[in-house]
Amino acid sequence: MHRGRFGRFDVKMFQETFVGKKVLVTGHTGFKGCWLTNWLVSMGAKVFGYALPAATHEVLFDQLQLRSRLDHEVIGDIRDAQKLSSEIGNYQPDFVFHLAAQPLVRTSYQKPRETFETNVIGTVNVLDSLIGYSKPCSVVVVTTDKCYENQEWLHSYREEDPLGGYDPYSASKGCAEIVTAAYRRSFFTGTNNNGGASEVRIATARAGNVIGGGDWALDRIVPDVMRCVLNHTVVPVRNKRSTRPWQHVLEPLSGYLWLAAHLHEPKLSEYPNSYICSAFNFGPELDSNRTVADLVESLLKHTGGNWKDVSSPDQPHEAYKLNLAIDKAFHVLGWRPTWKFDTCVEQTAHWYTTVCQGGDAIEETDRCLRKYLDDATAIKQSWAGSN
Repeated sequence: MHRGRFGRFDVKMFQETFVGKKVLVTGHTGFKGCWLTNWLVSMGAKVFGYALPAATHEVLFDQLQLRSRLDHEVIGDIRDAQKLSSEIGNYQPDFVFHLAAQPLVRTSYQKPRETFETNVIGTVNVLDSLIGYSKPCSVVVVTTDKCYENQEWLHSYREEDPLGGYDPYSASKGCAEIVTAAYRRSFFTGTNNNGGASEVRIATARAGNVIGGGDWALDRIVPDVMRCVLNHTVVPVRNKRSTRPWQHVLEPLSGYLWLAAHLHEPKLSEYPNSYICSAFNFGPELDSNRTVADLVESLLKHTGGNWKDVSSPDQPHEAYKLNLAIDKAFHVLGWRPTWKFDTCVEQTAHWYTTVCQGGDAIEETDRCLRKYLDDATAIKQSWAGSN
C-alpha cells in the first residue's frame, strides 16, 4: 500500500463510503480534527472544515498543509448559529463529524461559561441546522469518556451508565450527549419538518485519552513531556497514579469513520437502526488502561529525559480511575483496537522525534497511517480492506 504526496491510499477502507462524498468536520484545525481531515482527504473525500482560527499551539494544520487540500473552509465560531446554519445549508454535506469543542478539563475551571457555550450550545447549533434537512446525512457527535458520572469504579463504563461530570468540561460533554439524544428522538426519527421521512442519522462517540504526534495543547501530558524533552528540562507530572484508557489518535478515528459508514449504510450491521443511531465507546483493550506515570516512563524510554512528581492536594479535581467498555462497538460495528499500548507510545514518540529533528510532517503522518492500516489489515479488522 502506498501513495504519492497528497495522493490517495491504494486500499479499500470503510467500504469506500467516503470516496467523493462531502464531509463537514467541525474543529478541523485541532489535533484530532487534523488527523481525521488528513485521513478523509487520503480516501478521496471532499472535506469542508469549520473552525476558529488555529490557536498558537495548533501547528499541525499548517504542517500537513491541510488548507490547500480542503474542498471548502470557513473560519467561524460554532456558537454562531446563523452562520453555521447558512454554511451547512449551502454546502449540503453527506457526513458531519462534530469535533469542535473546548477540550481541556483544567481550562474549563478557568472558563466555565465558554466551555458550556461551546460544547453544549455548539452541539445544539449543529443539530438545529439539520432539522428539515432535505438529503441523507450521517452525523457523528464526538464527546468523551469523561461524560459519565464517574464513581471511580474499578470496572469499565458502558454506554448505558449514568451521565454526569464533576468539572465543567466533563459536565458539558454529558450535556452534549443528552442534547444529541433529545434531538435524535424529537427531530430525526419518523418525519422531518417538511413532512417527509427524516434521513439524518445521528450517533455519539466517546473516546479514551488520545495520544499521537502533532499535539501541542497545554495541560496534556504528552505535549507537556515533549516540550520538556526538547527544552532538556525535567517533566513535572501531576496525578501520577491516575489511570486512563490511553489510545493512539488513529484508534478512535477508525471507530468514528466506521460508525459513520454504518449510519450511511445500516445494512452493514445485523443490528437494527436504533442500535446504530446511539452512543458508542471507542477505547483501548484493558491492558492499555495505565497510570500517568506508566505513560510518561514509557514515552521517555524513546525520547530520553526524566520526570518528577508535582502532585498537590490544592490542584483542580480530575478523575482518578476511568476505563471504557468497548463490547458494544465490537458486537454492533465489529470494531476493536488495532494497536497495543506499547505500539501507541512508540508511534507517538516516533512522530515527535522525527518531525522535531527536521523530518517532514506529511511524510511522517502518512508513514504512521500506513503502518496502522497495514496492521489493521493483518488482523482482519472489519473496516480495513485489502491492498
